[in-house]
Amino acid sequence: MTEVTREAFGHLPQEGGGGTVEKFVLKSDSVKAEVLSLGCIVTALQTKGRDGASADIVLGFDSLEGYTKKHPYFGAVVGRVANRIAKGRFTLDGQEYQLALNNGPNSLHGGARGFDKVLWSPEVVPNGVRFFRLSPDGEEGYPGDLKVWVTYTLCGGELAINYRAQTSKTTPINLTNHAYFNLAGQGSQDIYDHEISIEADSYLPVDDTKIPTGSSATGTAQPPAHLASCGGARRARHPPTGRTLEVHTTQPGLQFYTGNNLDGSLRGKGSAAYPKHSAFCLETQGWPDAVNKPHFPDTLLRPGEEYNHTTWLVFSAA
Repeated sequence: MTEVTREAFGHLPQEGGGGTVEKFVLKSDSVKAEVLSLGCIVTALQTKGRDGASADIVLGFDSLEGYTKKHPYFGAVVGRVANRIAKGRFTLDGQEYQLALNNGPNSLHGGARGFDKVLWSPEVVPNGVRFFRLSPDGEEGYPGDLKVWVTYTLCGGELAINYRAQTSKTTPINLTNHAYFNLAGQGSQDIYDHEISIEADSYLPVDDTKIPTGSSATGTAQPPAHLASCGGARRARHPPTGRTLEVHTTQPGLQFYTGNNLDGSLRGKGSAAYPKHSAFCLETQGWPDAVNKPHFPDTLLRPGEEYNHTTWLVFSAA
C-alpha cells in the first residue's frame, strides 16, 4: 500500500502569475517519491541499496527558488513536444507554425515557457497523484486547446508515469519526464561506475544541431545519437550499492543523456555541485522532429483521439 501526503512547497512570484506550489509525497515500503505541482517535477526519489540504506537518486533543489530559476529541466515533465523541432517550424493542413527558438536554431522541450514552467492542478488518486492543465490554443505557437493529464502512481518498487491528452485541433505532442539520475545518490561526482544497457532496434544519427538526419541505423550508436525503436529493456545499475533501474515504456523512442551540459555551476540539494557527467537521463518519447519527417512514428494528435502513453520505472537492489 502506498501512502500519499501533500504539503505546501512554496509560492510562485506574482510577476510570474503567482500561486501555491504543492509537494506530494508517495511512499511505499521500498521507494519514496516527491513530486511538485510545478512542472510535475520529481524533486526527490529515495530507493534502497543492497544494504537496505536509502539514498535520493535524482538531481534537484531543496527549495522552490531553485526551480523558478533557469535549470536543465531537473525532474520535470517537458512538452508540448519534448526534444527538438528543426528551426522551430512545421506545417499542418497547409498552415505553417513558428515556435520559439530556444536551443540554437531549434525549438527544445516545448519552447520558452513549456510544461515544465507552469503550475498544474493536482488531485490525489489511489497510490498516487494526477496533475491536469489546459494548454490554450496558440500557447508557445502550438495549435489547439490541449487538455493534459499526468499521473504518478507508486506500487512497491515501481513508479508509473501515465500521460494522457486530448486536443481541439491537430497538434504535435511528445511528453516525457526529464529526471536526472545518479544511482550512487545525488551529489555524487560522476556516473562512471554505473552500468547501462539499452536494447534498441536502431538509432537516429543527428546533425550538428542534434536534429535527426532522417535516416535510422543499426549497430553501435556513436554520440550524438537518439536511440530509436526501443522494444527491449533499458537498465541502469550501480554495482557498488546494487541499485538498479529498469525502464519500460509504450513510447517508440528513448533519449539517453549523460549530463554533458552540466558544468558544476548549479548548486542542488544539500548545496551539492552538479558537474559534467554527474547524472544520466532516460527520456522515453517519440522520435525528435517527427512532425517534419513523415516516415518517423507519428506524433500528431487529432481531435477525437487520445494521446495515452505510460513509462514504468522499476527499482531494485542486487
